[in-house]
Amino acid sequence: MNIHQKYILRCIELGKKGLGTTAPNPMVGCVIVHNGSIIAEGFTSPYGGPHAEVNAINAVKDKKLLSEATLYVTLEPCSHFGKTPPCADLIVTHKIPEVFIGLRDPHEKVAGKGIQRLQDAGCKVTVGILEAECREHHKRFLTFQEKKRPFIILKWAESQDGFLAPLKNKRETQPEPYWISNRYSKQLVHQWRSEEQAILVGTNTVLEDNPQLTTRDWAGKNPIRVVVDRNLKLNADFKVFDVSAKTLVFHEDNENAKRHEGVAYATLDFSKPLAQQICDALYKNNINSLIVEGGSKTLQTFIDEGLWDEARVFMGPVRFENGLPAPHFKGSLKSTENILSDTLFIYGRD
Repeated sequence: MNIHQKYILRCIELGKKGLGTTAPNPMVGCVIVHNGSIIAEGFTSPYGGPHAEVNAINAVKDKKLLSEATLYVTLEPCSHFGKTPPCADLIVTHKIPEVFIGLRDPHEKVAGKGIQRLQDAGCKVTVGILEAECREHHKRFLTFQEKKRPFIILKWAESQDGFLAPLKNKRETQPEPYWISNRYSKQLVHQWRSEEQAILVGTNTVLEDNPQLTTRDWAGKNPIRVVVDRNLKLNADFKVFDVSAKTLVFHEDNENAKRHEGVAYATLDFSKPLAQQICDALYKNNINSLIVEGGSKTLQTFIDEGLWDEARVFMGPVRFENGLPAPHFKGSLKSTENILSDTLFIYGRD
């Protein structure tokens, strides 16, 4: 690994500090180097705030050094006015002579224009440093820009013998959620929720488990709760309709159905593939990442339509012998981790 790759790797580490707060903006990391030493670092502020390059440049105490410095950044500096001014213009204003970029930005308002702006000003630009690593880091943003849908994470817990839950009669004696995984895995799930923009469940999951779908066991923002409730059968007493987080309900067009105050509603055509319609609606609402937490039918819908990017599967120590089968899917195992009695498998879609 050469020195330029090491600096970009540091940019990726910095960018991760923005996970869960920058969306729909990318979580960019930036490093400024002068005479072989890092003189400033920055990462993207929560949405609406300064970008990584701005934070890094502002952190330089002696701005005169910038005209002799090199800037490293995970993603092409923006060239357009949004909630903040163009980062490329700020780099040019401070006469930074050389910039190393991990990845070209596919956003239609950038897409090479930031690079061109720097080059037109006489800046030497190198693109493609640790490009694969930067793509992995920016997977949510890139999926949203290139595939016009959110980055989709499927999540469930299954028994040693491949069931999501025991038989219905056993569940009726224990109406609360039947926990397969341990409390440490549960806390990790709450951390994941804080990192993504939205979380989705179907009607049956709400009826049977009454989940709140928040980050109660982790310090972080709550995701937008998305519920598929075709016939609007869920009453206002369920936790997904409390005031702890925003809720969006997808349903079949029914003007006479009762709606709950403070809840957003959108219609789907249930005679057509649902996952694609949900993705289209979330894309229009600028949501670039989604966790699908269940139930089995909802998870399988996304799998069958090929609309998923990552599956996070907990296997607990219990055996049910019979019950609700776990979803069927094909994917490449990316990692395995033991969490006390549980094993976490993370798959990528082939």
